[in-house]
Order: sequence, then structure tokens, then C-alpha cells
Amino acid sequence: MLDKGLILIVEDEPAIASILEAYLIRDGFRTVSASDGEIALRHHSMLSPDLILLDVKMPKYDGFEVLARIRRDSNIPVIMISALAEDLDRLSGLRLGADDYVIKPFNPQEVVARVNAVLRRTRNNAANVAIRFENILVDFDAHAAFTDTGDERQLLPLTLSEFRILAHMIRRPTHAFPRNDLLDACLPQSDALVRTIDTHIANLRRKIEVSGGPSGLFPAVRGIGYRLAEPR
Repeated sequence: MLDKGLILIVEDEPAIASILEAYLIRDGFRTVSASDGEIALRHHSMLSPDLILLDVKMPKYDGFEVLARIRRDSNIPVIMISALAEDLDRLSGLRLGADDYVIKPFNPQEVVARVNAVLRRTRNNAANVAIRFENILVDFDAHAAFTDTGDERQLLPLTLSEFRILAHMIRRPTHAFPRNDLLDACLPQSDALVRTIDTHIANLRRKIEVSGGPSGLFPAVRGIGYRLAEPR
């Protein structure tokens, strides 16, 4: 099953939350819901969702307060949802750091389209950073990967396909990636068979271990594909 990420739906009207949940799940997302601002902040802290759909009018903390608190230490994408169409409310949300804004009543399909668009944009923007997992470092700006033992940083001799797979998986190291997802994300416009991913994974595992990286990476997930590392 396609897994496009976890969406936190912050909405105090159960009917609206259920509609959004149904459409997002149908599009390949996982969802979790919060009915007030306090629960929303707790879910954000504990679950690290990929995007938040954030209603403005809520109990305990309204959407603007929730957004302000999140933005103190997180750049997670946020789409605000409100029945208030006044420009002042829209500008308040954007000024606090919202990535988009949806006015009620809305078409749920449009909301899903906006979720996909914001995630594409923010994930592309995040490509110009370095991400570390254990002693593996992927530098997206340099388009290179290294093992870093503290005393020495060694460049991993990866092919383009191997680098793309590692860069794709390191963002969510314990996530179970289906082979088809890895093929689509890392070998676009390729006629390669799905099982080609197995060869690339085996080569990645070997090259990382030879270069002083951790052993046992890329465990197979039966019936699905691979993850970078087992959950702890």
C-alpha cells in the first residue's frame, strides 16, 4: 500500500475531520486527528507528522496560537483551514508561517491537491540540507554521501541510483518503503524491473559496511520492501 506520509488533521468538527481523513487515506496518506489545540501540539511533538491541516477556530488554543508555538522550533508544513475569509485572518496565518490557507466550505479533493502541492514544494526545498543517520551523512547540496567516524569522513562511492535510494530513505529511516515506491522515487522514467531495487540495496549495504558504516542496514520488510534501519 502506498504511504505518502502522516497528516495531522486538527479540526473540532467530527464530520469535517472524517471527510478529510477519508479523502487523504484514499490518496495514500496516513492520518491522525486532534479536536483541540492542546491535543494538536501533543500529537505534533510525539508523532512528527509530515504536514498539519490546522483549523483556526478551536477549543483551548486556536489555530494561530498552535501555529505560533509550532513555529518556535519546527518548519513542518501547515495548511490552515478557516470559515473566516477576511484578508486580515488570511494574512495573520501566513505571517505566522502557514504554507497555505483553505476557506470553508471547501472541496475535499482540492484540499488533498493542496496537501500534495505543499509537500512537493517543501520536500524539494529541504533537499539542500545535510541529513545524518548514525555515522552516515547525506549532503543533498553536494549530492554526496559519507561515513563519518569522527576522526575521518569517507566518501561513499555510490552510483546515481544508489545515492537516490539512500537520500530517499534517510529522511524516514524506520519507514517501510515498498519496492515500487523506491523505484518510482529513485529511478524515474526507468524501465527497470522492481527487483532491480534488491541489487541496489545489496550494493548500498556492502559499500556502507566496507566504508566503516553500521552493519545490518536495509533490512527487508516481508511483503513490502525495505527500511533503512529497524525501529528501536
